[in-house]
Amino acid sequence: MFFLATVLLFGFASAQKVIQLTYCSLDEHNLRMDCKYAVPPESPVPFCKYTNGERLFDTTDPDEEQHAPFKKRARVRIFPGNICRLLFKNLPNGKSNFTCNIKLADSGTASKTSVVEKKLLLPCSGWSVLLQSCSGLMLTLMTLPMLLEFHWL
Repeated sequence: MFFLATVLLFGFASAQKVIQLTYCSLDEHNLRMDCKYAVPPESPVPFCKYTNGERLFDTTDPDEEQHAPFKKRARVRIFPGNICRLLFKNLPNGKSNFTCNIKLADSGTASKTSVVEKKLLLPCSGWSVLLQSCSGLMLTLMTLPMLLEFHWL
C-alpha cells in the first residue's frame, strides 16, 4: 500500500517532463538549443527557462529577472509542438552547462541538463537536426528499401 501511494504521489507531483534536449550552432559563435517537453492535455502553456547553476540565461516567466550579462546574449521562446528554444550569442570556448526547466503554474519543475562543447557543435541544418532528434525515423527510412526487397510468402 505504501509503495502504491508513493508511486501515485510522485506521478502526480511531476505532471510535466523534459523529453529531449538538442543543440546545434547557427554560426561559429551562436548556439540554438531546443527543449522538447510533455505536459498533461488541457494544461496552460508552461513557463520555460534556461539556467547555468544559479545564473538565469532567459525565461518566459515575467516574474523572473534575467541575469544581467545575458540580457543581450540570450533569448527563450516557446514554439508549437512543445518546444522551448534558447538562442545564445557568443558561446564561450570550451564546455558549458545548459539546463532547461519547464514549470506549470501550480506544479513542480521538470529539468534536463546538457553539456555543450563549442568545438563539437554541428551546424543547424535540416540534416543535423534530423539526426539528433529523429533517430528512430531515420533508421526506419534507411532500412525500408531493404525490407521491400524481401519476398514474403
